[in-house]
Amino acid sequence: MANTSYFSRDRIVAPPGYSRWLIPPAALCVHLCIGQAYAFSVFNLPMTKLIGITKSAPGDWALTDLGWIFSLGIFFLGVSAALLGRWVEEGGPRLAMFTAALCFGGGFVISAIGVYVHNLWVIYFGYGVLGGFGLGIGYISPVSTLIKWFPDRPGMATGMAIMGFGGGAFIASPLSVWLMRQFSSPTHVGVAETFLVMGAIYFCFMTVGSVIVRVPAPGWKPEGYVAPATPKKLVTTKDVYVYDALKTPQFWLIWWVLCLNVTAGIGVLGQASAMSQEMFPGQVTAIAASGFVGLMSLFNMGGRFFWASMSDLLGRKNTYFVFFALGAALYAAVPYTGEIGSVALFVLAYGIIFSMYGGGFATVPAYLKDMFGTRYVGAIHGMLITAWSAAGIFGPVLVNYIRAYNVAHGVAKAQAYNVTMYLMAGLLVIGFICNFFITAVHERHHMKVQKAGAEASA
Repeated sequence: MANTSYFSRDRIVAPPGYSRWLIPPAALCVHLCIGQAYAFSVFNLPMTKLIGITKSAPGDWALTDLGWIFSLGIFFLGVSAALLGRWVEEGGPRLAMFTAALCFGGGFVISAIGVYVHNLWVIYFGYGVLGGFGLGIGYISPVSTLIKWFPDRPGMATGMAIMGFGGGAFIASPLSVWLMRQFSSPTHVGVAETFLVMGAIYFCFMTVGSVIVRVPAPGWKPEGYVAPATPKKLVTTKDVYVYDALKTPQFWLIWWVLCLNVTAGIGVLGQASAMSQEMFPGQVTAIAASGFVGLMSLFNMGGRFFWASMSDLLGRKNTYFVFFALGAALYAAVPYTGEIGSVALFVLAYGIIFSMYGGGFATVPAYLKDMFGTRYVGAIHGMLITAWSAAGIFGPVLVNYIRAYNVAHGVAKAQAYNVTMYLMAGLLVIGFICNFFITAVHERHHMKVQKAGAEASA
């Protein structure tokens, strides 16, 4: 008997004539909200002055302690995506999106309480744990739905949504600063009130996305779309069960492909401002460096849509070949831009690098669809997101500690990043090799018809 509850998958099957172009806006309602995570740092300095108001006072939190809020959020993003991927897939996008809204919006509310009672552990739980679960569930919730609605352009479809995660900070950063300014007074800095308002705003917009979203009827195809009689190389028409995918070498090769691509970008992303100033002393001011960071975010966001769309033409494997070959060459060239003092070439190199960093995130869901089919691609994507969590540790550690070692051993700050850049180029070469060895999944891993039917009715 069909489940007809408001949140069930059966309830959200699209009626005839439903426009598939309503699905990307539904996904963006979620991804533009959870993309706020990249702008959480705007709260760090104000939260070091909750007691002192104008400057830190005894009892105020240290910046190093506040840094764990974002780290916990990203960690639990990966954990929740991996643990709940199958639940998201089988429960349907409406239930997943609404759950993400409750977790992410609720995380802000609990964090506001933590600010009010001045208990950092409450904020760790609120934004870090509960909000992190909202991040993970929200990130993967629209993936398989978009792919099913756009079998002709799966890369473009996922790129549109995941672009929102990259662009969410552009909305969140100025909004957060403006709200804190409105709520501030001589006695407090307005963080708690800002958390409450943002939690309410994000809950409402994410809920709108859950209301709009639909899944296509069984057997639905876009008008005029005819599936290729002979599938493209490395594009399967079969499905692989989520836990069987973990048994394939293809999953782990793609895991390393994503991990290495993200490691090379995320470490530099966190040090972009300091790096640009130290490599070009006297040429790049603090204000110019902040502009550089903003520009890199634009390349990150635009690259998610551009490269994911290009992958529909080039193929996923060839697109990653471009990421790794071009990226390695550009990283190796960065020290040269510092030697000749060319800020323009430095910015251009990093603009392309960060476009491919974002493109890697947006292209990988379609890569998984090509390898493992559409039935469980959302759940498999959730498992793969652990590569992001790992890269979030590898990248910053490599950049920060190698720089510190070089400076401690007398290397000028302008050259302190050179070894790191060559190391990042080497990591991308390893990624190129991993991508080279990716082949079609062996048929023994494909779901049998009986099993597929049983899983679908579960």
